Amino acid sequence: QDLGLRKSRTSVQAKPCFETGCFVTISIMQSVAVNTSFVTRTAGTAKTGVRAVSLPARRSPVAAFAVRARRAAIGRTSLKCNAAVAAAADPEPPSVDMSSVALSGLEGQALKINSWPTKSEVLNSIPPECFKRDTAKSLMYAAISTALTLGCGALAYFTIPMTMAYWPAWLAYGFVNGTIATGCWVVAHECGHMAFSDNKFIQDAVGYVLHSLLLVPYFSWQRSHAVHHAKTNHLTEGETHVPKVKGENGTSSQKRKEIMGAPLYGVLRLITHLGFGWPAYLLAGVTGGPVRGKTNHFLPFMGDQGKHKLFPGQWEGKVYASDVGIVAAVGGLVYWASVCGASQVALLYGLPYIGVNLWLVLYTWLQHTDVDIPHYDTDEWNFIKGALNTVDRPYGPLLNFLHHGIGSTHVAHHVNSAIPHYHAWKATEAIKKAFPEHYLYDPTPIVPAMWRVATKCIAVQKNGDRYTFAQ
Repeated sequence: QDLGLRKSRTSVQAKPCFETGCFVTISIMQSVAVNTSFVTRTAGTAKTGVRAVSLPARRSPVAAFAVRARRAAIGRTSLKCNAAVAAAADPEPPSVDMSSVALSGLEGQALKINSWPTKSEVLNSIPPECFKRDTAKSLMYAAISTALTLGCGALAYFTIPMTMAYWPAWLAYGFVNGTIATGCWVVAHECGHMAFSDNKFIQDAVGYVLHSLLLVPYFSWQRSHAVHHAKTNHLTEGETHVPKVKGENGTSSQKRKEIMGAPLYGVLRLITHLGFGWPAYLLAGVTGGPVRGKTNHFLPFMGDQGKHKLFPGQWEGKVYASDVGIVAAVGGLVYWASVCGASQVALLYGLPYIGVNLWLVLYTWLQHTDVDIPHYDTDEWNFIKGALNTVDRPYGPLLNFLHHGIGSTHVAHHVNSAIPHYHAWKATEAIKKAFPEHYLYDPTPIVPAMWRVATKCIAVQKNGDRYTFAQ
């Protein structure tokens, strides 16, 4: 925008800088052509600059003083002008009605953000060394998780009798070793994100073996999880834990809660999500993006086969390659049961398997869902909004060790999923320092946070320029 300065001879001009209430007063004693500040719009941000000043070859002292005065005036008002220009060109989005929103430990922080950095700005805030992969270090962490899992299983085999009288001990074992084995799942998850090694063969070999042993179709999941990262918190194109909409597909869930009451409904929801959520997602795309329909991670021809096909092109073949690993793993379990009995397989493998599923669903659920975490439709969504609406939570030193910090460094993981977990802590601190108003950390302990999400995050409704959970 032009401040209004033009050729003048021995004149005094006072022109308002729009929106700011500031005036720039300049005396020009000689005919001087001055091009004033200009504004360009790039990538959603305003940039203000000053064009070259055209002066006669011989400049009087008074004219020189006038130019210096003008430059100083513009310098003093540049910040206010920038803000005014941004506001005029990109008006404030509709305000969020906070009275209709419950608050988490974030205290509505995510709903107060109306301006966003670009993806490159966030990436540039992360030290370059955070993106470097160390194959030896990655293999060490894979070995640690695998050894701990096998060691816990061996300890249970030699110390806990396989009788009904010891069922409480076996349930405890299932939860403990499921918690430990989740570390193997996270390592394979890192392989799928190409954050494990510069050697693609080693990377995919480790990921394929570990995920297949946990009955996860490696390449199929790699593709769907990449979509999850690409469309995080997108209301229709997201993948996993996409919320239902009030008045549309969320009506039945809200009525069920009203009939059952919040406590009973919360218990039922925790059982269905944590106990059956993972196989339901793999087999029928439950909680996946509605635009894709009922997908299947073993049969690539299921679900939408058009624009939003989950497994397009070469991914169809990779789905079948994943199936080979699952068939081999299931065959191994059947052989084990034929030799040692089904009860041994159920206790030593089945119970920890359920524990792993519980943890991976819980992580994904809590990192992207809470009462004051928004979702966006196509018109308002962009990548960085989705990434920075991810939440880090306090899982504590033990779980962060066993699970390689996946729940406490999840924001950095969504900003760039190729960051190895052993660098994610440093990347997290960098993001937190550079963008403190955008970085989300909820100090609520995990169990209360889980209960709040299960009982209050049922369906979203339009609220300003985003969608928030209806209460």
